[in-house]
Parts: sequence; C-alpha cells; structure tokens
Amino acid sequence: MTHPTLRRRALLGGGLGLAALPLAAPALRAQEAWPSRPIRMVVPFGAGTSTDIMTRLVSVPMSKTLGQPVVVENRAGAGGVVGSDGVAKAAPDGYTLCMGSIASHSVNVSLMPNMPYDVLRDFTPISLVTEAPNLLVISPKVPAKTLPEFITWAKQQRGGVSYASAGNGTSSHLAGELLKLRTGAPLEHVPYRSGAQAVTDVMAGNVPMIVYQVTAVLPFVREGTLRALASTSAARLELTPEIPTAIEQGIAEFDVAAWHGLFAPASLPAPVRDRIYGALKAALDSPELRAQLREQGLQPVGMAPAEFRPWLEADIAKWREVVRVSGARAD
Repeated sequence: MTHPTLRRRALLGGGLGLAALPLAAPALRAQEAWPSRPIRMVVPFGAGTSTDIMTRLVSVPMSKTLGQPVVVENRAGAGGVVGSDGVAKAAPDGYTLCMGSIASHSVNVSLMPNMPYDVLRDFTPISLVTEAPNLLVISPKVPAKTLPEFITWAKQQRGGVSYASAGNGTSSHLAGELLKLRTGAPLEHVPYRSGAQAVTDVMAGNVPMIVYQVTAVLPFVREGTLRALASTSAARLELTPEIPTAIEQGIAEFDVAAWHGLFAPASLPAPVRDRIYGALKAALDSPELRAQLREQGLQPVGMAPAEFRPWLEADIAKWREVVRVSGARAD
C-alpha cells in the first residue's frame, strides 16, 4: 500500500510536470517557427561601402528563403566597432545580425586598445561570406617585372623603399607590413587619407608600391599605368588568371584578402544559426548573386560555421603578429 505522503508527492510531482508542459511547448514552437518577424542585419560601416553594397545584395535572396524581410541598417563609427558592439550586446535570438569585416572582427582586435567586445567570446560566427582579393602593384618606373625582382630591387635601395596605403591600420597598410615581415625587404609605410590618393601617387611614381583592391587597380593595370606583380590570394583570381600569386613566387604564407563575415550575438541557438547559414548558402549558390558579387570584385565563399570559427581564430592570430612586429596603430 502506498504511503499517503508519497502518494501526495507523486501527484504534486505529476501536476508540476503537467503544468510545465504548456510553458515548454510555446518555447519549442517559437524556435521551430523562427523567424516570425523581420531580421535586422547591421552593417558597421557607412552606406555605399563595399560591406554595405554586398550586404544589400545578399539580403534580398535571404529574405525570400526565410520568409521575412532582412532589413539592412548602417551603424558606422570607429572602424566598425560601434555597430559591431551593438550586435554583441543584442539578444541572441537571431533577429539581430552583423555583417562584419576583416577590420571589425579581426584586425581591430590588435590595433585598438580597450575594445568593447571580444570577437571570439561575444559573437557566434556564422559564415565567411565573401573575400575581396587584392593585387600588389607597382609604378611602371620601377625596374621589376616579377615580385622576386621587386624584393631584390628594394633591398638594393639605400634608405629603403616606400609603399602607399589607404591609411594607418587598413588592410593595404598591414599587407605591406606582412610583405616586409615575410621577405625582409626594407619597406617604409606612407599612409594616405584615401585609397584613391594612394593609387594616384603610385601611378605617378611618387611611391613605388601598393597592395589594393583588385577592382580599383585593375583598370590602370590594363591601360599600363600600373604594373601588377602578384595577386595576394591563395589561388589565382578569376578576374586575372594571368597574374601569379605571391605564394607561387616564393613568398610563403602571404595570403591577404579583405573579407566579410556574418555574425550573431554569442549563445545563438544552433538550430537558428543553421537556418541563417542555410539561407545565406542558398543565396551564395545562386549564379545571379555570384555574378553580382564578382562585379563588385568580391569572391563568394559561404564557409560553414564549424569551419569559420577556426579560420577566424587563425586570421586574428596572423594580424596580431603583424601588428606586434610592425607597431602599427589605427588613426
């Protein structure tokens, strides 16, 4: 015979279990129904930037797949820090995302003291979306036809050789510092207020070299006012298959590309993360979108979350070493 006290406990326990079911079921249904409202995708840079243009292109097919609008919001400031920090502190429910970049989610980690967020702790990395490859170009006045010839020439110049960049802490700056680190060439940094000014001075022969976005310099390479020595990606570019990579020419571990990646706040539920990644991957697999991205000089990637996190860790470590050795600082 069951003791009365035990019977009451059993009934109470069963009652509590039954009472909990109505609470659990809506939570489960809410997760299954995600998304049930518009998704905000923050671009931590201004309107008209490459990050902004790319995000707006990607958001359209993602909206169709997810069945909810993906609304792009520009929140620029402090080299991508302001907008990224807002996303890091948002609820991890999948309704606030960030289209980060090499600046906001890799280089700034080492360049900027007192960062308000920790990239690896405060974000859920979803995917490496695109890469923006660069070309290493020189003034035609420089007597070098290949990258090894340029390095040899640079080492023969008294006082070293200058290279241009779009400003302190930019990818064009750090690419030059990485080349210096990998080759021992005596390269001296000359920062400009804009990439356009820097490229113009290289064409004029005032500065011998720059590493810059392929779409920005390729027209000048075609017309002969710049000479391309190497692409800085791991493989030759579809736009310039005739230009060898720096790695092909013996510069080990010289893979430099600006990139864009999709992030959510930390602790995003895995099912929601996977839904977002699935919609993104479907978009990037579209021939139409791939063509639109390539017109912007971007290489579609679509790296899965399990691959993206270790890739991100390695990228942060690479630029941390470059910043440490060079002493680079942001403006």
